[in-house]
Amino acid sequence: MTDILEQKRSELLERRTLAEQGGGEKRIQKQHDQGKYTARERIDRLVDPGSFIEFDRFVTHRCHSFGREKNKYLGDGVITGFAQINGQKVAIYSQDFTCWGGALGAAHAKKICKIMDFALENRIPIIGINDSGGARIQEGVESLGGYAEIFYRNTLCSGVIPQISLIMGPCAGGAVYSPAITDFIFMVDKTSYMFVTGPDVIKTVTHEEVTKEELGGAQTHNEKSGVAQFICPNEDDCFERVRELLSFIPPSNYREQSAKETADPVYRDNNKIKTTVPANPKKPYDMKEIILDIVDDNQFLEVHKDYAKNIIVGYASVGGIKIGIIANQPQVLAGVLDIDSSRKAARFVRFCDAFDIPILTLVDVPGFLPGTVQEYGGIITHGSKLLYAFSEATVPMVTLITRKAYGGAYDVMASKHIRADVNLAYPTAEIAVMGADGAVNIIFRNELKGLEGEAFDKKKAELVANYEKEFANPYKAAELGYVDAVILPEESRKRIYEYFSVLKNKKVSTPKKKHGNIQL
Repeated sequence: MTDILEQKRSELLERRTLAEQGGGEKRIQKQHDQGKYTARERIDRLVDPGSFIEFDRFVTHRCHSFGREKNKYLGDGVITGFAQINGQKVAIYSQDFTCWGGALGAAHAKKICKIMDFALENRIPIIGINDSGGARIQEGVESLGGYAEIFYRNTLCSGVIPQISLIMGPCAGGAVYSPAITDFIFMVDKTSYMFVTGPDVIKTVTHEEVTKEELGGAQTHNEKSGVAQFICPNEDDCFERVRELLSFIPPSNYREQSAKETADPVYRDNNKIKTTVPANPKKPYDMKEIILDIVDDNQFLEVHKDYAKNIIVGYASVGGIKIGIIANQPQVLAGVLDIDSSRKAARFVRFCDAFDIPILTLVDVPGFLPGTVQEYGGIITHGSKLLYAFSEATVPMVTLITRKAYGGAYDVMASKHIRADVNLAYPTAEIAVMGADGAVNIIFRNELKGLEGEAFDKKKAELVANYEKEFANPYKAAELGYVDAVILPEESRKRIYEYFSVLKNKKVSTPKKKHGNIQL
């Protein structure tokens, strides 16, 4: 009896070892030579030590076409299970490129679907590590069906649990749509890429010559397309950024956000930013200086850092209260709203709202970017996405106008009129339909008509000065109750903390409906 038990034990250990070898030593070495970790190594480096519990280690495919029954790997090219990150439970899957290039077949997809179902049922985040050559051609429509099953679950999970995609190698064809539906995409510079059709197909169809890196590399999708939110220099940095992100977001929409530990005094003055906003309204400044001085420990995790730089989005905490931040960036395009910045900010607002993350909006916006490129590209539609997102949001929202808030952009940037809870302004705030110069040209066109030279300049300067005195300040809006308080820059941190503290139990009822029809 003892011999039989020992034999069974040895068989199990042998199978475990075989599964851990993936595609074998040669393929593992090739993965390392490319500067990439294996699927198991990635999990080990991402999660808390010793916390990973694996599912379906011995699953294999059932394909008998093209002699595939003679070629099987335990686990079928993907590792699935759950673990802890920062002490928080997460579900995870990691594709193994050493097994048929990580290609997806029916059994492979079924494993991913199973761990996604597990994550949804237990309300924990799902992390997908993608490193795959695409669908297994030998399994035909079963592979395509497997992708569709994953896509469907991505939509079910959306807004319920955070979904994070790590692109650690190729992600091509139909495979790209699962990450596209998820909340955050991390890419590694020079070793990961995403595209619907590869360079060879493009060359055949459109005669364009382009490399994989140019077409779908990490820089392309972080700077040009906006598909990815994070670019990392290597895989280890990527894992660190994921851990940092998870420290700012809740595990699901069912659980209250935990406080973030900090020793940063809530009631310290923001003396560093007393003069950050220049006296000259045309002079640029760095909005990040204000953000970093307001938040705890100068820690701000910027999202979509390299895309649409005229708007800033990211996560931080104030007095331990975790928040999302949206801010115009006067250093880039004067902080105007355009197609890309509207889309970027709208998606961020909707994630924060879905997971009950309070929103701080810092406003310095001269309007929407004019021009035929923007109009033909649909700035009306894309701009309305940000308006819709803020209007739909029911989380606590505090807005601070640091300088310009002109025209329709004033309305869109979480104004009082679209249900922001608290609207603040610095004394430097200018709230008007447009800038003084443009307003004078329209309002006083008849008075200026016929004047030339010095007379014209003198009269216009007088009218501009009068307009600025009347409108280029926050007090007209404050008189009407559109601004709740005018504060000094050095008071920013403590006032923002106090407002978010009192708003923590905010409840808003909305009309019953299946869902709204946001402009897509």
